[in-house]
Order: sequence, then C-alpha cells, then structure tokens
Amino acid sequence: MRQSLLRAPLYPDPAADQGLHVLTTTIRPGAAIGDAVEEGYRTNLAPRVVRGAHPVAPLVSVSNPAVVVEAVKLAEDGSGDLVVRLYESLGGRARATVTADAAAAGVVATDLLERPLADGATADGASLDLELRPFQLLTLRFRR
Repeated sequence: MRQSLLRAPLYPDPAADQGLHVLTTTIRPGAAIGDAVEEGYRTNLAPRVVRGAHPVAPLVSVSNPAVVVEAVKLAEDGSGDLVVRLYESLGGRARATVTADAAAAGVVATDLLERPLADGATADGASLDLELRPFQLLTLRFRR
C-alpha cells in the first residue's frame, strides 16, 4: 500500500505545500464506496453531543444511503425556510425520498443561491421523491 498526500509544485506558487502538515489516515479493510464515504465523514466531522431530557430527532431523513445530506441550514433570505443540500455518493443513479421533520408547506429544488429552478422538482408537504444522477448535487428548499 502506498499513500501520496502532498506534492510541492514550483509553479505558480514556489512556496506551495511547504512547512509542517498534520494528516489523519484511516484504514477500513474490505470497504465499499459507501463505507469509505461514511468513514470519511466519521474521521473529519467530530460528533456533536447534545444533552437534554429527550433524544433529538434528525431534521432531515433520506430513504437511500447512497444519497448523503451534506448541509442543513436556514434560508439566507430570513424566511425561516429550511435549505438542504445533498448529493449522490456512489457514482450511480439513486432514487430516494427526502423528508423534513418540520412542518413544511412544500419543497422546491433550487440552485446554489436558493432560487427556484425552472425545471426543478417540487412537492406539497414535507417530503419529495427524487432521482439523482451519479454524483449529482441538489439543493432543496422546504417552505414554511
């Protein structure tokens, strides 16, 4: 096994990749692509522990493990809408149902600036059935 992590090109920046670097590597024998994606998130994102009287339910759930929720945030316009960014992680087509655990009047596919797409998917309520192309990134806006 061999691992190449850095290269030191001289052009366009002669000081690129110089200095001290701290790297973390995990090895998961027999891992499939989905296992590698999961291990990458486990390695790079520390768990956030929230203590309280009741367990916290996820804000968004997806029916297919090939579809990864990358970000969940409030809309930039201050409307209180929930914006979800997700992608297909295994390099194939994936069908999934995305459901928000919040009261939503509807969901609409948007661009990265959270503007509705002319030919994007839409649905009433808090869930949407969709099909993603290999590695497709999709932004959904759950309207309040």
